[in-house]
Amino acid sequence: MPLAQLISTEQLQRRLGQDDLLVLDCRFALEDPAYGRRSYLDGHIPGAHFLDLEQDLSAPVVKGVTGRHPLPDPSALIERLRSCGLRADSQVVLYDDGPGAFAARAWWLLIWLGKRDGLYLLDGGLKAWREAGQELTSAPPSNAPGNFSAQPDSSLILTAEQLALRLGNPDLTLLDARALPRFRGEVEPLDPVAGHIPGAQCAVFTDNLGADGRFLAPAALRERFDTLRGERPPENLVAYCGSGVTACHNLFAMSLAGYPLAPLYAGSWSEWITDPTHPIASGD
Repeated sequence: MPLAQLISTEQLQRRLGQDDLLVLDCRFALEDPAYGRRSYLDGHIPGAHFLDLEQDLSAPVVKGVTGRHPLPDPSALIERLRSCGLRADSQVVLYDDGPGAFAARAWWLLIWLGKRDGLYLLDGGLKAWREAGQELTSAPPSNAPGNFSAQPDSSLILTAEQLALRLGNPDLTLLDARALPRFRGEVEPLDPVAGHIPGAQCAVFTDNLGADGRFLAPAALRERFDTLRGERPPENLVAYCGSGVTACHNLFAMSLAGYPLAPLYAGSWSEWITDPTHPIASGD
């Protein structure tokens, strides 16, 4: 079974209420951290539990040391997922408002913890669910606690030190999921230093989506990442972004396209720039 799978609004609606189904609402807004929980309480897909990017899917920031969304403590995340009802056999559907970046962060974290099957992103997110006229509720979910056990996979993570040693390797394909103006260093709305890691290529995550907000077909995604990779070996791909969130969207899209799961530089740009000895680049 592939690591990355999509589920349509119609398919999800037919499965609501099934004993093995766990729906996780991952809505968030960087400019309004309370937005996700507030929106969840206003209305969510029936049975969905809420996961907050900063409270559940990240560890606390250590100023000057970590990036903006450090990886969560595995034991704390496992306990939180169990409280939502996660079991080894759970079929997990993740969604956010639509683009899928926050849902993809949760998808990647579940894979990191060892959940390798039964993971789906709702294609088009809550926007598609609403447009299909599907039901929303403010009622709390009623899943019984789960018994999921996990062992984090360190091979899926690249540290800043490991990445620094690989810079300049002609076989490295380093993909930056941020928008082009941020990649070029023309603007930087979130971090104190603008630019990108030397040798990186801009692979903005929203280009994984069509005009309807749904993921491109696997063949189109394959063409996209094949073009970015060129003749370099696929096993030398590395993904990063501003804080380790939107890079997961590229990892999900690459998995949809048939690529093996590449490692994530989880600290990403916001961690990279905390060390003044790290090189930075601007422009294309």
